[in-house]
Amino acid sequence: MDVLIAGAGPTGLTLAIDLARRGVGVRVVDKAASYFAGSRGDGLQPRTLEVFDDLGVVDAVLAAGGPRVATRVYFDGRFVTYRWPAELSESLPDVPYPNGYVLGQSRTEAVLRDRLAEFGVRVELDAGLTGFEQDADRVVATLATGEVVRADYLVGADGGASFVRKTLGIAFEGTTDESMTMLIGDVAAELDPGHGHWFTTEADPASGVLLSPLPGTDLFQFAMMGDGDAPTLEALRARLNSVGADVRLTRLDWSTLWRQNVRLAERFRVGRVFLAGDAAHVHPPTGGQGLNTGVQDAYNLGWKLADGSPELLATYETERRGVAMRVLRLTTELLRKYTDGEEDAHRRGADTWQLDISYRTTQGRLVPGDRAPDAPLTDGNGKEIRLFDLFRGPHATRLVFGGAAPAEAHSHAVIRPGQEVPGDFLVDAQGHAFAAYDASDGDEFAIRPDGYVGTRENRGKP
Repeated sequence: MDVLIAGAGPTGLTLAIDLARRGVGVRVVDKAASYFAGSRGDGLQPRTLEVFDDLGVVDAVLAAGGPRVATRVYFDGRFVTYRWPAELSESLPDVPYPNGYVLGQSRTEAVLRDRLAEFGVRVELDAGLTGFEQDADRVVATLATGEVVRADYLVGADGGASFVRKTLGIAFEGTTDESMTMLIGDVAAELDPGHGHWFTTEADPASGVLLSPLPGTDLFQFAMMGDGDAPTLEALRARLNSVGADVRLTRLDWSTLWRQNVRLAERFRVGRVFLAGDAAHVHPPTGGQGLNTGVQDAYNLGWKLADGSPELLATYETERRGVAMRVLRLTTELLRKYTDGEEDAHRRGADTWQLDISYRTTQGRLVPGDRAPDAPLTDGNGKEIRLFDLFRGPHATRLVFGGAAPAEAHSHAVIRPGQEVPGDFLVDAQGHAFAAYDASDGDEFAIRPDGYVGTRENRGKP
């Protein structure tokens, strides 16, 4: 099988890694002449860190980035208070990465490219799509280089202005508000990098400038409501001066003008062509959801493409379009709070962590469609092991609580201290796994390759 991915951002790279580790032939092409060099999507949510754990990049991401920090708030140049983006939480047995993390998007992409290269796949620049056709058996695409590529599937991860989506004629439903723009960029500033800094006025909080440190660099990401002009260093200095901020800025490395686009693709698939990430949905940057939602799209799609089952591929749009609709509502409401100057506008709650994303169709305790939580265990030799260690990789996993596991790869018996079952087993010494899964003896879970519960059954006590 071969998959062609248009777009080398976090969505395309995540999908390529997931496919490559499954032995699927994959190419990643991008119309850009060079790699993206800005911070844009700098917030990584806890669920994304779990995905990166599975893909083998979380250690590199954690080493390169840093945790969210408190923001110092200034009214008319006068410090008034601290604001925390969220209450920091300790790691829990079922949630190993409970806090959001900060890493500029270009650095996240570099980590993902390095991981992809370990599978022998490299991004092809200056090679955007110029056209494609499909039939029942394959996709035939033409690149800007003139090369004709034949693949089993094509995935458009090519951003909000997606060539793939437009070529398919898929409606991008929603609104664009030209009256509201936001200026975002990376600037070197002589400020304490241990805190964010929000400079504004008490009379008009929305007129301010938020400067957030970018770990591992001397840069801050700035965000401010704009007037439609392209952001420049001079414009940023003028805005800071207008709110009484005496801050020395030395250079502007990257900037962009964001317009309020809230749009959702009418479809995420036509035949052998799929949409993912911004090609399928765009929304405000508030809440740090864009990059993360694209990563989740890719993680949902990768194992389904590798399987190739028509029934399984049909679930991609059903599962992910519903999540995208929710994200659009969440980010739009957060933007309203920001522009209205509400007290909690900069706080990040559990609704932004993406740990509660579910594809369930029924109610009740942990059921098919729910995220499969982590938990610590010990093997028969007393060696510590996590459920996430069992899930890591391109396979599905079967867990049998309090009973013998089938004699097949990636099937595991989880027992309490003192229980006995035939074959190999893992001991839940602290009861965390039984509690996280709300499991009784005989409960059997099939965990999908993307870390969600596929099936749950109870076969009774052995």
